[in-house]
Amino acid sequence: MTSTLSNDLVAGVGATPFVHSRQPGPYPRGMATSSSPAAARSRGTSSGARGAEPVSRGENVQRVREGLGMLTAAAMRRLDEEVPWYRQLPAEDRSYVALVAQSGINAFVSWFAEPTTTPHGVGEMFAAAPPELTRSISLQHTLQLVRLMVDVVEEHSDEIAAPGYERELREAVLRYSREIAFSAAEIYARAAEVRGAWDARLEALVVDALVRGDGDDSLRSRVSALGWSGRGQALVVVGEAASRLDDVRTADLRRQARRAAGDALVGIHGDRLVLVLGGEGDLVSAATSLLDRFGPGPVVIGAIVPDVSAAATSARAALAGLAAAPAWPHAPRPVLADDLLPERVLTGDVTARRTLVAQAYRPLQEASGSVLETLSAYLGTGRSLEAAARRLYVHPNTVRYRLRKVSEITGWDPLDARESFVLQVALALGQLDGGDPAP
Repeated sequence: MTSTLSNDLVAGVGATPFVHSRQPGPYPRGMATSSSPAAARSRGTSSGARGAEPVSRGENVQRVREGLGMLTAAAMRRLDEEVPWYRQLPAEDRSYVALVAQSGINAFVSWFAEPTTTPHGVGEMFAAAPPELTRSISLQHTLQLVRLMVDVVEEHSDEIAAPGYERELREAVLRYSREIAFSAAEIYARAAEVRGAWDARLEALVVDALVRGDGDDSLRSRVSALGWSGRGQALVVVGEAASRLDDVRTADLRRQARRAAGDALVGIHGDRLVLVLGGEGDLVSAATSLLDRFGPGPVVIGAIVPDVSAAATSARAALAGLAAAPAWPHAPRPVLADDLLPERVLTGDVTARRTLVAQAYRPLQEASGSVLETLSAYLGTGRSLEAAARRLYVHPNTVRYRLRKVSEITGWDPLDARESFVLQVALALGQLDGGDPAP
């Protein structure tokens, strides 16, 4: 028996122990050893995996190219579901957006095949759509499209990329989307420059038309194209242009004028600066706040008109006032064109002549109480109340009362030196024309 047991022990050396027996070593209870059938199957599987041919990068690119249709369809579907402004676009613009997206995906795949090169084809993808599309889709909307496309590729990267290439695909999309964003910003900046140049030319044409007095019906549509809201009244301000008023300073002046008044147009005519202001606020105060943007010399504010279509009248008055302003050396700055009526008459301004007769002489002629006769006697006697009273055979207080009536009727005070000069010119014009202005 002893010999038999010894033989069994000798024969058992190197034999495989039972799985569930206690034994030293790192194997936990219940795990098969290296010679177990499970271990053999595991080695066979791993050996087969190591022996299989890995997927090449070319095959991965081909898989990405084959998944383009799925990516485009998923992107268009998400646009319809998640982007409200896209659903509101006209059918033609929606088709252009889809065309740009398809062109961008194709350009990405072409670059993905050679990722070591600089991303290319980005500018060409926007060439598929007309430049007018930038008016329907803002830069913010374009960046939203880029962000959505990146999300779509990240969601489907496990489906279209070969195993092991998912991360490379996601990183490539992020890098290419950055190039698309910069390219989109460049496209929109170029479009803004073109629109800015066109707006500057259109603004110059509009201001030139107002200066010439061409306030036709087409003027309203032109200023609307320049962003003129059309709310409130309008007036024109004219003065000497500051030196070196280049495009940058002109744009800054336009922004400041729009903050002050609401609507504004800026024109440079030789050495003159012409501002057209519009809005519902105090336009005269707005014009006064822009005084420092003019050069030295007088600044004249034209009459307030109902809207920009009648701004030619205000421009004509302001330009006539600027020409006549040197005749009043002590004029305020800025000065209203209506405050320069006597000087404008001296320069041959027919409109100023008619205005003085209509606003001063004719109302006094039609008034009762001998106010016109009293004003003539007062001005003819060197603006002396006592001398006028002696000429009219009345008390000086009666003359003072009648002169107060002149101020109430015309708005000009005969007792003020400047305003009595205005009344004297109006009186002379009315007497020359018999109450009717010259044609």
